Amino acid sequence: MELIIKSPEIKNNDFIPVKYTCAGANISPQLKWTCDNEKVKSFVILLEDLDDKNGTPIHWILFNIPSFIMQLQEDITTVRNVPDEVCIGTNDFGKIGYTGPCNQSGVHHFAFKIFALDRGLPLVPGSTKNEILKAMEGHIVGKGKLVGKYKNSK
Repeated sequence: MELIIKSPEIKNNDFIPVKYTCAGANISPQLKWTCDNEKVKSFVILLEDLDDKNGTPIHWILFNIPSFIMQLQEDITTVRNVPDEVCIGTNDFGKIGYTGPCNQSGVHHFAFKIFALDRGLPLVPGSTKNEILKAMEGHIVGKGKLVGKYKNSK
């Protein structure tokens, strides 16, 4: 099943507004999606840099988003705007929370990926990308992505 994930601030394959990058406020954008599959119990959201020369670093991890939540406010942190049920993972920069696009050179594509799962993940807040990907195995019933671009102006 394909999921459509959108943001009022980010158009697919367009540049991400500076506000959501390291050159701006470095806050997470608002996201919305739809899903009416009753098999879905939770969602996972990952933000990946698709063009990093060292792989695809994860900039943001949200998991155990209950199936009744299909919108997230901007500026989610461990203490602000995060629904009680949602867990925030540790990104590849060692931070629990959002680290916006911040590549050093060239244009990079950043994917906000959403996964619909048939269960919640038996993990604790602060779990890592590898722990989450392993726990998701065999439980993905749908996915989608929103891609934005970033170019460092330095």
